Amino acid sequence: MLRPLATIGLLICSNCFMTYAWYGHLKKAAWTLPVAILLSWCIALPEYALQVPANRIGHIDHGGPFSAPQLKIIQEAITFTVFIAFTLLILKERPQARDYLAMALIFAGVAVAMIGRAAPPTVDHRAPDPQREVGVP
Repeated sequence: MLRPLATIGLLICSNCFMTYAWYGHLKKAAWTLPVAILLSWCIALPEYALQVPANRIGHIDHGGPFSAPQLKIIQEAITFTVFIAFTLLILKERPQARDYLAMALIFAGVAVAMIGRAAPPTVDHRAPDPQREVGVP
């Protein structure tokens, strides 16, 4: 239970940095484009520092419960959740009903990806045994 929570917590934190890096400069009209790019890159660095361990901790090959597609789908759902909060609180914009509907469809995709999906088999990355030939018992 700790790995899923740690994964999701790190993804939420990384998305807060990412959302601010991508959209925070919109409230900084005095920044030139090069300044916005440079500062956004600096803000994005912690996003990567959180995203990479989140995916490592959460991925099935590293002892986590999620496949790579599941991690991506979870990340996208978190992105929309963080983005809506950012849009309302920082940008002071109100999404329209069709925006919420589009996001609800994405959350439905998350449910489809998570419900009833068995964990994929673990891939054995070791070198093949030279004593064993293919097709010979």
